Order: sequence, then C-alpha cells, then structure tokens
Amino acid sequence: MLTRLSIRNIVLIEALDLEFASGLGALTGETGAGKSILLDALGLVIGNRADSGLVRAGADRAGVTATFEFAALPAAVRFAIDEAGLEIEPGEPLILKRQLKADGGSRAFCNDQPVSVAFLREIAPALVEIHGQHDERGLVNARGHRALLDRFAGAEVAVVERAWKDWRTAREALDDARAQVDRAAQDQDLLLAHLAELTTLAPEPGEEEALALARADMQKGEKLADDLAALQHLWSGSDSALALLRAAARRLDRIAGEHALLAEALAALDRSVIEAGEAEERLERAAEALAFDPAELDRIETRLFELRAQARKHGCAVDDLPARMAEMRAALDAIEGGTEHLAALERAANKAALAYREAAGALHDRRRAAAVRLDAAVKAELAPLKLDAARFQTSVVRLPEDRWGPAGMDAVEFLISTNPGADFAPLAKIASGGELSRFILSLKVALAEEGGAATVIFDEIDRGVGGAVASAIGERLSRLASGGQLLAVTHSPQVAARGDRHYLIAKSSEGTVTRTSVALLDDAARKEEIARMLSGAEVTDEARAQADRLLEGV
Repeated sequence: MLTRLSIRNIVLIEALDLEFASGLGALTGETGAGKSILLDALGLVIGNRADSGLVRAGADRAGVTATFEFAALPAAVRFAIDEAGLEIEPGEPLILKRQLKADGGSRAFCNDQPVSVAFLREIAPALVEIHGQHDERGLVNARGHRALLDRFAGAEVAVVERAWKDWRTAREALDDARAQVDRAAQDQDLLLAHLAELTTLAPEPGEEEALALARADMQKGEKLADDLAALQHLWSGSDSALALLRAAARRLDRIAGEHALLAEALAALDRSVIEAGEAEERLERAAEALAFDPAELDRIETRLFELRAQARKHGCAVDDLPARMAEMRAALDAIEGGTEHLAALERAANKAALAYREAAGALHDRRRAAAVRLDAAVKAELAPLKLDAARFQTSVVRLPEDRWGPAGMDAVEFLISTNPGADFAPLAKIASGGELSRFILSLKVALAEEGGAATVIFDEIDRGVGGAVASAIGERLSRLASGGQLLAVTHSPQVAARGDRHYLIAKSSEGTVTRTSVALLDDAARKEEIARMLSGAEVTDEARAQADRLLEGV
C-alpha cells in the first residue's frame, strides 16, 4: 500500500510530506483548495504525462516521491523489476520518484535506480487505481472486464490457455506439413529429373579433391615426359650405370678377400648399388604416378566439369552433392508417404480443437452463470446509491471462431441502462460523472476484487448526492477499504465520518504567494472539519453536535 507521499514544488504545493495507512482515508477541503493537485502529483509517479505547467512558479524543478510497502511484491511488479534488471531486496519498500523540469523533460527512478516512464506505467495498475469523474481506465475499460468476471467466477482460465496452446501447436504442425507436401508435389517432376542426373553421376565425398590431385600430377607428367624418358634410358639396359655398378661389384667380390682395402671397397660399392637400386625404384614409381595419358586426363577433366556444374546448379559444394541427393529422396518419400503423415497430424489437430472447444465451452457456461450472480449483486448495490432506476448487465457474447484465443471464445463487457426503457450501453457512455463513480463503487463492492491495485482512490464519488445516499457511499467505501487501503476525496460529511484517517487540504495566501497544505487531523480538528462541511462558512454548535452524531454512528 501507499505509505508515504512527498511533493516538492508542484503548482501550489511548496513542500509536503504525507504518511498514509491502511483502511479508509478521507481527504476534504473547500472547493479550489487543491485536492486535484495531490492526484496530479501521484499521477506523475505512476507514469502520467509530465506537464511542465505543474512546476510551481519560480521553481526550476519539481519532484514527487511515493513509497509503497508490501508483505510481498505483486507478481506483475516483480516481473517488471526483473525485466528491467533492477536490484531490490525482498521486503524492501518500493520507492518511485519522478523529477520534472520547468523547461520540460522529466526523469524517473525506482529505489534510486533510473527507469523509464513506461516502466512506471507498466507497474501502475498493481499499485494505484484512481476512479475520477471522467476516468476511462480501470473498471470502465472493457478490455479488463473478462478477467474481472473470471476472477468473480473463480474460473480456471489456465486450462483453456493450455488447450489453446496445444491446438495452435497442432494446427501449425499440420499447416507446415501441408505446405511442405504441396511444395514438394509441385516440384516432384523436377526432383525426379535432378535425382536421376545425380544418380547417374554418382558423386562421392572427397572425389573432387582426388580428381584435382590426379589431374595436377598428369599435367606435371606431361611437362616432365622427356626428362623421365632420358632417366629411364640411363637406368635401364645392359650398359646402364646401375648395370655397370653391379658388374663391378661382382668382379670385386671375387678378389675382395685378398686385401682389407678391397673388402672395404666392395662394401662401399655394395652400398652404392643399394642406393642406386632404391633410386631406380623411385624413378619407376614417379614415372607411373606422373604417367601422362591424354585419354585419362580428358576423362578426369570431364568428370570434374560435370561434378562442378551440378554443384553450381544446386547451389552447394561438390562434396555436398551426396547430401543433396539424400534430401531429394527424403522430399520424394514425403510426397509418397505424405497422405498418411498428414492424416495423423490432422487427427491430432482435430483432437486438440475438440479439447479446446470443450474447455472454452465450459468456461463460457461458467461465465454466463457468474454473470447472472454478478448482475444480481450489482443490482442490490444500486438502489442505496440512488441508482434504483438503473440496470446493470454483464454481456457474455460468443465470438466467431477467428477471434477465439487463449482466454476463450467470449467477449465480456459490463453494460448499463440509466433510465427505464433505455438501451444498455458501455460504462464509458454514462453522461454523469457522479453516476459513473457510483456504478464503479457498486461494481467494486459486488466483485470484492482480490489481486487488484494496492491502493484505490475515489475522486469525489459523492458529487451531487447527500443524505442517505452519501451515507450509503460512505458505508460501502469503508467496507471496501477493510483489509486494504482506499483514499476518498470527498465533499460529503457522511463519507468523511467513515474514514479511519482524515486529511484536510487547505489553501492559504501570503501577499502574492498562494500555497496548498495538507494536514492529518486529530479527533477535535476532525469534528470541526465535519461540522464545517455540514454548516458551510460559519460553523455552528448544531453542526458540531451533528458531526458528533455522525462520528459516533460509524
């Protein structure tokens, strides 16, 4: 709830620090005293548009700080804080600050950490709910009516949300499969032709590199052909160098035993023969590797051209052609087995659709039943609030299928008719602001909302009424504030007498300077203020006695 509000240099307020508590707080004061300034200041910290005209004349900047305390932060607030990356310890108060410059521009903070105004607007619904004469938010906004009715009905919307998600997932899977099969069917002839070409070509992984290396070797062999032929001539035949070495080794072998030096010479000659033999072997292997065969070179180059042409045609690397063939076979298999697969997906989608229709249908029935109860509860509240000629109706209309969603198949809106015989219309169409506020009060009481804003403010809900109606409004505000926090800006002594705390808003002038102040009244001052509200400018003893009776009768 709101526990503290500090205002600096807002219009007529120079400096103001207010403490608030749970229960019903009444704010009173003469017309023009500046009650709206408090609401404008509070509006700044919940993200309302910053108007430099709010800065007090002569000041260069203004500021508002609101402190909220919770046993546990509302889930929506905690989520927004986490999303914004703010550091706020559990149990720590939530302190919102808005600074406004006289020359325009503003800054926002949450627990001294900079935040956007959009952040303030995001968390505002969980913090403060303001109902004024021409308010178009909260209960007036039809977008929130369905959730309010569901809360009143105790409906488990999560079941419908899950069913909707399952149906959407199944439907998307079916649509994707249909699209894939349609695309494949359209390209079936082309796929068959392409696969036939690749099957005939039969590309293999790594083939391009092997062919390129073989071609390079053959091209080298073409350049080295004359040298290789001359070398082969030198190493072959009876008069080749190797043959002469071997002949010399055989002759030396017959006489090597005659002298140690001859034995050493034979050993050296044997080594030469071995080395020369190894050289001859490598020359033969090189000649084979570099053998230039024009026909084989032409075959290799043709193969490389065909492989690379197919790779360009299919937009991939040569080594990826086998994988592309597998993809084509899979696509063709999908066409052949598509009917059975689609049938299975269609059965799953139909089953999910039926589950959603059943869950949403049950929710629709629950909403219709709850609407009847809510209409009766609101009707019971209208007569005491001088709205006995008005009628209230909760409209639950089943939407066309293309507008169904995770919240079900219904559009929900609160409708009213203020005059006998008049058609029902949305709440926002009410001409009288006083009637609108009283309708909202009756709805709030009937709904007995849980999980709404931490602080609820009614701005002059009692305008234009008095006596028993004002007393009924006060009784309902008090009941609604039980266990929570509600602030009421009021001109009615009957409402003010119901307050757990009473704040007086006053305006004073010193020369050309006008200031607005707010004071928390003690029992004596409170009685005097209620007496003023009863009697007008001159407070009489009779008014004081009546104020006593109002306070004692609470």
